[in-house]
Amino acid sequence: MKNKTLNTARILITVFLVVSVLLPLVRLILNIHMEDVAGIMQSPQFKPMILNSLATTSIATVISVGMAWVLAWFVNRTNIRFKAVFSVLFTLPMLIPSISHGMGLVLLFGDNGLITNWFGINIGLYGYKGIVMGSLLYSFPVAFLMLTDVFQYEDYTVYEAASVLGLSKFQQFKTITFPNMKKPLISVVFAVFTMIFTDYGVPLTVGGKILTIPVYMYREVIGLLDFSKGAIIGIVLLIPAVIAFVLDLKSEENGNASTVTKMYEITDNKLRDKIAYIVCGIVIFLISLPLAAFAYLSIVKQYPIDMGLSFANIKQAFELGVGGYLLNSLTIALLTSLVGLVVIYLTAYLTARSKKSFSTMTLHLISMVSLAIPGIVLGLGYVLFFKGSWIYGTLIILVLVNMIHFFASPYLMAYNSLGKFNEKLEDVADVMGVSRIRMLLDVYVPCTVESMVEMFSYLFVNSMVTISAVSFLANFKNMPLALMIPQFDAQSLIEATAFISIIILFVNGVLKLGVYFVKRYIRAQDIM
Repeated sequence: MKNKTLNTARILITVFLVVSVLLPLVRLILNIHMEDVAGIMQSPQFKPMILNSLATTSIATVISVGMAWVLAWFVNRTNIRFKAVFSVLFTLPMLIPSISHGMGLVLLFGDNGLITNWFGINIGLYGYKGIVMGSLLYSFPVAFLMLTDVFQYEDYTVYEAASVLGLSKFQQFKTITFPNMKKPLISVVFAVFTMIFTDYGVPLTVGGKILTIPVYMYREVIGLLDFSKGAIIGIVLLIPAVIAFVLDLKSEENGNASTVTKMYEITDNKLRDKIAYIVCGIVIFLISLPLAAFAYLSIVKQYPIDMGLSFANIKQAFELGVGGYLLNSLTIALLTSLVGLVVIYLTAYLTARSKKSFSTMTLHLISMVSLAIPGIVLGLGYVLFFKGSWIYGTLIILVLVNMIHFFASPYLMAYNSLGKFNEKLEDVADVMGVSRIRMLLDVYVPCTVESMVEMFSYLFVNSMVTISAVSFLANFKNMPLALMIPQFDAQSLIEATAFISIIILFVNGVLKLGVYFVKRYIRAQDIM
């Protein structure tokens, strides 16, 4: 690939990202009417909305990150068996939409919930309690994965030196573990806070009379078609995400790459391992309850009147179009994964394997911007910017918004993987007369194929479960399956909503299982 071709590709991708990322945000801002700003700020519900969102998000974030840290420590710092199985089970909540977590809690602990009826205990789910519980289920798997990754890159030689100096375990934690994890922990806290703060699925189902900012935005745009007020709330939702984005960039600039000279050695401690088994078992049991409730409710005759088993509800769900909406979801997820993989990997190649210049740094920054845009804000920006265009109302715009919504994380996977190669590799290839396209196809792609598989998996799973970015763009023809959950819930089709969650879980589970075997095959080929 000659430099001219590289420059052309860089320009085309930059234009693509400007049109699909920056211009919708600009259009969103330009759509704001100043009289609406004053109206919202002075409305009696604005301050309670802000306080409700901040209170529930802060509480859920603290519990979520704390719980994820404990679980990550148990998986990485104890001698328990089946660590890989535990890790997979902890991430099961990621495979269903956030709104399903709220629905699962309603099915279990609502006024007519299964546990409420069976044990006669009403926990008063609706309100702050329900939002925090649902947000915890929705967010802690992400925090767990991020923290697990941090634990795997601790150098044990530092701990050995501390032991020789006579430092206790608590002193080692205070002087080594916590300082090492401080920056990543801040990133995890802001990532989880942003996830919860911008989510409307959980508070929509279990919030009761407690109104949060995303729910207000959803109602104003979907219910009242008030795009100006929606844009104002969208800007408010951008604030914590932008702060998190800036802190992440600052952390990346200031962080020093560390080399692991010796992997962490885990000492024998039977009491610690028993506690780990008990805690991990309890967590898996609790997060499995909503999934078990969905499976059970899918085959009852009529919840909660007649709890006899029947497949009539599954038949009814397909008669209501679930099959077609599932096909939409699969099509959107596959196209997002395939097209996104190519575009994102090429973008990462251009930024990671080119000399640092204004154009490459600009492209890198734009690629990262999607981290700071909540899905619900991006979706509204797309409505305002693309309305009237040929892609509006088609599957293409849903694929595009999903690809941009989830662009940053797989981009970082590819960017980091490609950045590990020797920086002089391109110079050597030029001297030997090897073209850049040959280097890309014969060297980089084969060596980073595992990262590509993970990128595909990330895009597919998130496209299957997302409801935020596509809410404002979908219609009855192209609607993905996840959006049928609020639709059926509004029609009191509880059994159908449960069945949809199980379908999405099954599809994503199959995909994850396939990814496991593909990666296993790749590793086996490398050994041979």
